[in-house]
Amino acid sequence: YPAEPLSSHRQRHYDAWLTATARDLFAHDVRLRDLDVQVRFDGGVAHLTGEVDSVEQLQRVRAAIGRLAGVHAVWDRIRVAGREPVIIDIGCGDTLQYPGNVGLDCRPGPAVSVVADLTNGLPIADGAVDQIFAVHVLEHLPDYLPLVDECHRVLRPAGVLHVLSPWWRHVNAVADPTHLHFFDIQTIKALCSRPGRRWYPHHASCDGATVFADLVALGPDDPAPDSVWLARFFD
Repeated sequence: YPAEPLSSHRQRHYDAWLTATARDLFAHDVRLRDLDVQVRFDGGVAHLTGEVDSVEQLQRVRAAIGRLAGVHAVWDRIRVAGREPVIIDIGCGDTLQYPGNVGLDCRPGPAVSVVADLTNGLPIADGAVDQIFAVHVLEHLPDYLPLVDECHRVLRPAGVLHVLSPWWRHVNAVADPTHLHFFDIQTIKALCSRPGRRWYPHHASCDGATVFADLVALGPDDPAPDSVWLARFFD
């Protein structure tokens, strides 16, 4: 892993390079060039908007962007066949990752649509959600594995759980006394290899301060990722 995150100056320029490279990819890759998708980067995270005709096209876009060097996560708010995605932010506090997301938190707030104790599960029906953001949330819970399983339950097929947590070697991991767990890329590997509700690591990264993961919920008959794919992210 990098010894420390990129400086803000270098990261800003690197984001500009990634954005230009992604736009060039959409302009010239025959698999992507007819798609109505816009892309920008912020802190190494790809933000995609627009519309595609099918889930397969959306997965193709995510995969293509995730292959670029320096990408830490691939986030999107893309309509599929005219349908707006259902996206929830769990433990959102005062911040939604995208306007239009549904915020869940244990306390009321300007971004909170549903007040819920996350340790008691998610008050959401099975297979009702396209994406879930858990941004600096899991490390605060005494036992976050039941919540990860709940996320799997409420996600639609090919739904994605986006996780951000402080990297265990960075000062941010220990500076907050409410942090109860440490995270590493290998933690994400362990989440994906648990029996029961399985996850496919679409992307996983660490920038020297934060661990990022985009995890796709696998169905009971979906194949597990092979060792070649896992070697992209994990030892």
